[in-house]
Amino acid sequence: MKTLLLTNEFPPYVYGGAGVHVEYLSRELAKLCDVEVRCFGDQLVEEGNPLVHGCGWDRSGYTAPAPLHSVFGALQRCLEFNTRNIDADVVHLHTWYSHFGGILAKINYGTPLVLTTHSLEPLRPWKREQLGGGYDFTVWLEKTAIEMADAVIAVSKATHADVLKYFDVPEEKVHIIFNGIDPEEYRPNPDPDRLRRYGVNPDKPYVLFVGRITRQKGIIHLVNAIQYLDPGFQVVLCAGAPDTPEIAEEMKQAVAKARERHEDIVWIEEMVDLSAKVALYSDAQVFICPSIYEPFGIINLEAMACETPVVASQVGGMTEVVVDGETGFLVPLEQQTESPFEALHPDAFAGDLATRVNELMRDREMRERMGKAGRERVLKHFSWSEIANQTLDLYRKVTASRA
Repeated sequence: MKTLLLTNEFPPYVYGGAGVHVEYLSRELAKLCDVEVRCFGDQLVEEGNPLVHGCGWDRSGYTAPAPLHSVFGALQRCLEFNTRNIDADVVHLHTWYSHFGGILAKINYGTPLVLTTHSLEPLRPWKREQLGGGYDFTVWLEKTAIEMADAVIAVSKATHADVLKYFDVPEEKVHIIFNGIDPEEYRPNPDPDRLRRYGVNPDKPYVLFVGRITRQKGIIHLVNAIQYLDPGFQVVLCAGAPDTPEIAEEMKQAVAKARERHEDIVWIEEMVDLSAKVALYSDAQVFICPSIYEPFGIINLEAMACETPVVASQVGGMTEVVVDGETGFLVPLEQQTESPFEALHPDAFAGDLATRVNELMRDREMRERMGKAGRERVLKHFSWSEIANQTLDLYRKVTASRA
């Protein structure tokens, strides 16, 4: 068995959960079968397992509007994915950036197609801010790829339901395989000196956010919640990679306003490496994940593995990761329509986030109990080795049915 993974993100260029997923899945699959990865970038590994081939992006001749560049760049690289001969038994797609490559592979090479749904475009309408009319194209592209795939992997039960709701796919083709984590990498490992380098006082308690500056991650709602937090602890925002200049400016203004009420705000404006994340998680009293749409939420597993309790939105796959009252708290969004972005009651949500954070910050015994329960849950349910075995079994079923 040989699998070809097509992806935007792959080390060293990883900025989101999908990239983390492909990094660890490819590593574990390589223990079970031959793996090749084709990705965006300049990566090149021509020997061993997995093989890795990055594809560059020449946009020197682009005169299209800037929001469309990433769309056309994705298509350009997906074409390059296919001009290199494909000899895999299965092509496995990750995020819309790779979908055109999978469509070409199935049509031109006859290779069975497996697609993992890390998120769904119809549920991310704010992407229009970033892509303009390109958003309509990504919606169409994702729909086309999902509906022609031989198997679709949903990373949670909630995502499974969304796939069946928004796409014309037989239920027997949609399989639930959770995301995972490496608990040897993500484990309690405080590093006070590392925190100081980022401006965090390791001798003073803090609550933590780690993620991109995007509508989906709900970072603005968290910043708005700061006004309701108790005094006496730091708020550490490890937040970079803004989707657009507009949301970057909105974030800047929101933080400035929050500092008028709460002076202990540390904003780390970059995506930090693994060791820095582990240090931040390990010393944090509470981790906050205020996403308004989240098919799974690997970031919560990372915090839980470091024995940090989580306050998260009660949305999507996060309800299958965080056990309310046991490993942290889930905060409802008070949704009234199908769109999680438009239905949000921001003031109520911000207040409810702050209430749960304050409750945990006032109770050390509760924090310690939930932190230990979180790591136990990670060890029991979210192993990458088991996920790789489930994925390989699905490859075998797909190839057998095509034979």
